[in-house]
Amino acid sequence: ALLTPPDRHERATMTPPDSTLKNRQTRTYYFAFIILGLSAAVLGPTIQGLAGNTGSTIGQISILFTTQALGYLLGSLLSGWRFDRVPPHPLLAVLLVLLAAAFVLVPLTPTLLLLAGLFLLVGLAQSSLDVGGNTLLVWVHQDRVGPRMNALHFFFGLGAFLAPLVVARVIVLSGDITWAYWLVALVALAPALVLFRVISPLAPIRSAADGLRRADPLLVTLIATLFFLFVGAELGFGGWIYTYGVETGLATAETAGYLTSFFWGALTLGRLLSIPLAARLRPPTILAIDFAGLVAFMVLLLGWSQVPGVVWVASFGFGLSMANVFPTLMTLAEANLPITGRITSWFIVGSSLGSMIIPWLMGQSIERRGPASAMWIVLLCVLLAAVVFAGFQLAVRRRTAQPVPAT
Repeated sequence: ALLTPPDRHERATMTPPDSTLKNRQTRTYYFAFIILGLSAAVLGPTIQGLAGNTGSTIGQISILFTTQALGYLLGSLLSGWRFDRVPPHPLLAVLLVLLAAAFVLVPLTPTLLLLAGLFLLVGLAQSSLDVGGNTLLVWVHQDRVGPRMNALHFFFGLGAFLAPLVVARVIVLSGDITWAYWLVALVALAPALVLFRVISPLAPIRSAADGLRRADPLLVTLIATLFFLFVGAELGFGGWIYTYGVETGLATAETAGYLTSFFWGALTLGRLLSIPLAARLRPPTILAIDFAGLVAFMVLLLGWSQVPGVVWVASFGFGLSMANVFPTLMTLAEANLPITGRITSWFIVGSSLGSMIIPWLMGQSIERRGPASAMWIVLLCVLLAAVVFAGFQLAVRRRTAQPVPAT
């Protein structure tokens, strides 16, 4: 018996998670989310180079966005249960290595079909990292996860913000996109090596009397719906504000590009500023402030867009107000549900569907009814989210009023 290796729970007991271990785990998740942001944003600036490599038109190469989104959705569905059943850190490390290998091959692939298959794998790896990072951070910090969750998504935004700058610099230095992908692949190996060495966290053990935190399907569905609406509105606004600015005559082709960066820069800045805010305010309060800002800036854009500078103010304010919605929803879920890999995967499924459906609807609306209609869809998503959030709060109050089952 003395020679029998201890199981995972015994090893956790032998080496209790002290503050040093928690800090190492948290820093590694932050690093992994920088990689996630870089990998998510690198496709757009390199799409023309990939079209040249494969002999494709821009219309044909755009299929990469669809296959990546499909992979993200499939990964969201498949990955959650894995984190509940296997040591999560080795799994995250393998996913980072898979992402690095795919990125090494992307600029070398000569056919569109093979390239689409690679981006399907990229989407699978990205969504699994997304599910894993959000779940494990909750496991490590539990009811103190709020500001750290905001920081996690700040690092994702930082990676997404840096990606176009990295691509531009690499093209200047090498005249090609190859090293942009290879650089991301090389950097992705660093957190992978750390994850192989750092002890994995265990899912928090819930007491039998903790009936208020059971995995209520209604609450899971309502939060997944909020992710659907918010992520769809965020990506729809960020994806179509360029077209809106150009077609309404509020911006030129050059300044519309700056307008898009202005929005994403505000989103990243907002996530940084919201870290101390999350430590002082409850998630429902933060979301109420976000709703007020999102509605106010969309009304400003739709009602006074012709006033000079309004489109810039509205884009910045909308990005700032949207910044902490995703991490706050995760914190809200942790306060009311036992966060497992499977439950987190349903949240990522909701966000994946939102990112696929709502921007597509906005594009169809622009073609048929003009650019302003797309911004009306964004406003409608925010208002529907407010209704869903009110329903969530009502469901939580009703469940709290119920007596906890005796044990």
